Order: sequence, then C-alpha cells, then structure tokens
Amino acid sequence: MHCPYCRGTDTKVLDSRVADDGGSIRRRRSCVSCEKRFTTVELMQLTVLKRSGASEPFNRDKAVAGVRKACKGRPVTDAQLACLGQEVEDALRLTGAAEVPAHEVGLAILGPLQALDEVAYLRFASVYRAFDSADDFIKEIAAMHADATPLMHSPPLAQPTG
Repeated sequence: MHCPYCRGTDTKVLDSRVADDGGSIRRRRSCVSCEKRFTTVELMQLTVLKRSGASEPFNRDKAVAGVRKACKGRPVTDAQLACLGQEVEDALRLTGAAEVPAHEVGLAILGPLQALDEVAYLRFASVYRAFDSADDFIKEIAAMHADATPLMHSPPLAQPTG
C-alpha cells in the first residue's frame, strides 16, 4: 500500500470496519513516513468463470448491456437497468463465492428482468436458454402464467358428524 501523500510504502492500519453489508472493508491507515492518515476500501473481487474455462472480473456494465439489447424498444429506463444491474451483482455477491459460473449470471438476471418487463424477459430468455422454436416461447409463456396465477384453495373438507 502506497501513501497517497508521500508514496511511502510503509503504512499501518489504525482501524478496520466492514462496510456495504460485508461486501467491502474500510481501513483507516497512517503513513509511517509522513504520518498522514488516509482511508482505503477493499472490495471482494467477483470473477465469472466463462464456458471456455477462462475467468474474468464481473462487469456489471457488461451484464446490463446484454439486458439493454433485450429491452430495445421497451419502456425501460436507464435508471431501471442500473437498478437491475445492482440487484444482479448483489445477488451474486450474496452467494459468498468469489467465482461464479457464467450461467449463474444469466440466472441472476432472469428474475429481476421478468419483474421489470415480460417482453424483454422473453427476448433475453430466448437467447439465454437457446429457444429453438415457437413451442419454446409457448412453454415459457405458459410457465409465466402458471407462476402468476394465485393458488386455488380447495373448500374445507366436511367434518364427520356423529
């Protein structure tokens, strides 16, 4: 760690605190050379394991870019997409894993996107799940309707008398 004032490399930690619900650590430091104080923030590095076997740092903007294509022509704002990106990143970080498979990123997108815009959800799901035919769309729409339908309650069973 280099001091931002004198570029000295010898610093000591005065205080550490967990921040952002455990997603980062704030450290208050002091430079041994110039004695000035400064704060650092350490973030957990979240990486994505791609299908090719390569891994790369998670990029929220890249995830949102894929969703933006599915939302083209839909009444979805940039602010809503930013919130979706944050929600996806939070969900991935809450798994506690430092590395997540690429398909988990797609799964983390599907739920919030369906809640945001069903047409965009179908567009994204059709690419993500590699729909082959119109039947795949019909099955997905049927599943969406089944999930949205409230459970029907059976009438209470008659109690035996006697």
